[in-house]
Amino acid sequence: MKKTSRRDFLKLAGATGAGLLACGAGNALANEGLQVNNEELGMLYDATKCVGCKACMSACKRVNHDYGSLSYEKAKFDEDGLWDAPSDLSGSTRTLIKLFKESEQRWSYVKYSCMHCQKPSCVSVCPVSAMTKEKVSGIVDYNKNTCIGCRYCQIACPYNIPKFQWEKAVPQIVKCDLCKSTNLREKGISACAEVCPAGAIKFGKRKDLLDEAHQRLKDAPDKYVQHVYGEHEGGGTNHLYLASMPFNKLGLPEIKPEAPAEFSEKIQHTIYKGFIAPVALYSTLCFIAVKNMKKHESHDDDHKKGDK
Repeated sequence: MKKTSRRDFLKLAGATGAGLLACGAGNALANEGLQVNNEELGMLYDATKCVGCKACMSACKRVNHDYGSLSYEKAKFDEDGLWDAPSDLSGSTRTLIKLFKESEQRWSYVKYSCMHCQKPSCVSVCPVSAMTKEKVSGIVDYNKNTCIGCRYCQIACPYNIPKFQWEKAVPQIVKCDLCKSTNLREKGISACAEVCPAGAIKFGKRKDLLDEAHQRLKDAPDKYVQHVYGEHEGGGTNHLYLASMPFNKLGLPEIKPEAPAEFSEKIQHTIYKGFIAPVALYSTLCFIAVKNMKKHESHDDDHKKGDK
């Protein structure tokens, strides 16, 4: 049996590392080109129908108060705490209605909550899979028992949606989950859509919501900005918008059609999957060791020739 030299071992280790890197690259490519799933659940918010009653906010907090560990937020002027009056999304507020006003004649309400992206960045960056996307419903969900509190999801979200409960002893991330464990389970609809008295929030499958949105644009072209926000932004979202004012003036960011998650997944699947990074580092060290061995052996040969 042939004895394996140290040089042969190092060469084999380096080749193995290169092979694993190639496999990682293949996995990254396999995750590209994911198709939009229009069968997933979502919401269509029509800002032209919204009357600013905030019934959706009240219903959201009432239904998800216990499950989501939500608290009521009183306004500064409300010393008795009679009303829940959050000024922004927070560790206690999943859904928010705001008023944007340009003039007495030009103004609009807008609703903020999780966009339930087709390719969510929060899911992509979460190192422990506390953020997940359900394959059938498309709901982007959060598991407080898995979360380690790194808050990468907050940084990654292009819509600035996830919030952290800084004030709680046992904090968690707060975001809309379409009432998955509460109203959706019991009644088949999100609480906000169920209670909206003006029909500003429509709940259903993405394909039906898109059909409805485009029909409204066709029926009243002068009423709406001719665009369905969320149809293509960031790879597509399941929370869709119609409005009479430009969406950027309503606080909704201008985002390219490419999903930010594709970039982060490419990095993770290439470098981290199967401990590729440590293997790559070890392979590099092996290469340096082999190179140094050759240099040392060449030096020894020259020294022996000189002795002769």
